[in-house]
Amino acid sequence: MKTARLFLGLCLVLVTLSASAEQREFPLGPDPRLTPGSYCRNPDTYRYPEKIPYCNRDVDRDEKMQVIEDYNRKLGYRIERRDRPQYKIDHLIPLCAGGSNETDNLWPQHQSVYRHTDAIEGLACEKMSAGKLTQKRAVELIFRAKLHLEEAPEVERALRSL
Repeated sequence: MKTARLFLGLCLVLVTLSASAEQREFPLGPDPRLTPGSYCRNPDTYRYPEKIPYCNRDVDRDEKMQVIEDYNRKLGYRIERRDRPQYKIDHLIPLCAGGSNETDNLWPQHQSVYRHTDAIEGLACEKMSAGKLTQKRAVELIFRAKLHLEEAPEVERALRSL
């Protein structure tokens, strides 16, 4: 009987979490089902002591709208065209860290999120340029901040201390 109640309670929690995620207007982080991240495969140049492949920014308006539409349709978000100035299409792996312009590296990032993560991207790339941080570690830290927004301040502090 206790097991059945525990199971029903767990089911109720999962349904509630699922419903609240569907009601959310925008993602708080990239969803790995649509945005697992990808690296630059056709570099325009190479950067940093580690010779990281670098792709110039090349995402057109139609691709940006498709990313928003995919997040809306497939994940239940409600990003409206009229709200577009509140979002940017973010590269999960930033271009400066060797990320690609492919849709599997893009997601609609709300201003309430990017004001916490943009500085982290800049710091990580600055440290890569100085040879103080490898691409692998930079991407790990950026993922940590973007996938766990509550950890962004700690990630920023760690990068500043390098």
